[in-house]
Amino acid sequence: MDQSSVAPLSGFRLWAAAVVIAGANFMVVLDMTIANVSIPNIAGSLGATTTQGTWVITSYAVAEAIVLPLTGWLTARFGLVRTFISATSLFVLFSIFCGLATSLSMLVAARVLQGFAGGPLMPLSQTLLLRIFPKEQAGAAITLWSMTTLLAPITGPVLGGWICEHWSWSWIFFINIPLGIVVVYFSINLLTRYELPRRQLPIDVVGLVLLIIWVTALQIMLDTGKESDWFASTTITALAVLSLIGFAAFLIWELNVAHPIVDLKVFRHRAFWVAVLAMSIGYSSFMTLNVLTPLWLQVNMDYTASQAGRTIGWTGLFSLCMAPFVARLAIKVDRRKLISGGLVWLSGVTALRCMGSTDFSYWDIAFPLMIMGLGMPFFFISVSGMALASVNSNETASAAGLLNFSRTLLAAFAISVMTTGWEDYTTTAYAELVGSIDADGSLFKALVQSGVESDKVHSMMDRLLNAQSLMIATNTIMAIVAFAFFVGAVVIWLAPRPRAWSPEPERTGSHEKLNPK
Repeated sequence: MDQSSVAPLSGFRLWAAAVVIAGANFMVVLDMTIANVSIPNIAGSLGATTTQGTWVITSYAVAEAIVLPLTGWLTARFGLVRTFISATSLFVLFSIFCGLATSLSMLVAARVLQGFAGGPLMPLSQTLLLRIFPKEQAGAAITLWSMTTLLAPITGPVLGGWICEHWSWSWIFFINIPLGIVVVYFSINLLTRYELPRRQLPIDVVGLVLLIIWVTALQIMLDTGKESDWFASTTITALAVLSLIGFAAFLIWELNVAHPIVDLKVFRHRAFWVAVLAMSIGYSSFMTLNVLTPLWLQVNMDYTASQAGRTIGWTGLFSLCMAPFVARLAIKVDRRKLISGGLVWLSGVTALRCMGSTDFSYWDIAFPLMIMGLGMPFFFISVSGMALASVNSNETASAAGLLNFSRTLLAAFAISVMTTGWEDYTTTAYAELVGSIDADGSLFKALVQSGVESDKVHSMMDRLLNAQSLMIATNTIMAIVAFAFFVGAVVIWLAPRPRAWSPEPERTGSHEKLNPK
């Protein structure tokens, strides 16, 4: 069924369907971060370390990343709406499995299944919104999708912290049940008319296996490298080689097979691959901050999970206030300017956070998070619209899948590298501080002479060293992330100059240009 043969929805039914579709996207993206502030609680209750607890985040993200580029193939094989409803139903089922897990290995396995089910929902929601909205309102569809993608990662820590403090960590997964049921019910009643005809495409088994091999090997290497002393370990070296060879073989196979499971040919559009690169850099940097900040607040600043979540929530509140303005601006202004400006803003705010201190008050921490929220919509809303406007309409599903695949995969890798780097920087800073604090022993002697027991003095000095070492490591990560945001701001200028936004780009030879409104 061609898009033109189905009338767009209107009025209440249009916005009801839009909210349902956006709700599915919100639910999936929410689960990427709702566990962030809950990691200490989950790790403690399941007898794991905090570092091992981060596998709960990365396993979900990697599973999503594996299935995301398959969205185009799944849509062609099983139908757009059918795949959307089935994926939502499975996501709810595996969310129940997560909440019932009694060990870390069970939880990670359930999170992998949850990620496999949830992965297609991000690009499918994007595609469905563009189908149900009239063409002249395509900008509104992209804005709605972008806002759920932006607000969900920020809402996750707020909601997760509150749930852990008042209920138990299992409920961060059980809350998906009512929302998922609502999405499935209304999707069946409102969206079935937008089903696409199915094509019996052959299964690219080789491409799928190669994709799973190189992504999984790389993530396992990143998650376990620290514990295994990195490349001093034969296992880690073997995983690195396997990932590299698997990635090369995957690219060669997918570019030459007749029916690839991942349509890499959409990268021929320069504006698309530049937008994907900028999105991946910006989103992975944002997710790194989103994982690091609540961990730092709880470990270093003695915040509860709920307090850490509410503090991060300021970013989402200010983003929501700025979003309508950015949505209107994106129609009139070169999107490259908005994206670059937003990333430069994020880079500057993150650079300010490099000067963190254990003496910070609540508002010293909250204020940078507030002003960071003002810049987020300029980046998120604009880059998604730019990416999808640069491909042909029949490539939207594949392009949306690859866009989300790239940002999700790089974010998972960035989180793994960040957690490892955070520990390494903390250890290095501790070793350096030990040699400088009270080098002549005068402080120790003074405290002992004042009546403090020597064991307590050692304990006090150790706590002080740990706190300062962790603060130095956090500031170092902030500096790296600030630089990454700036790199993204520069990268976006590799894209060709767009005209006014339109959901139907036209092609003239090998050149890309967007139809003026």
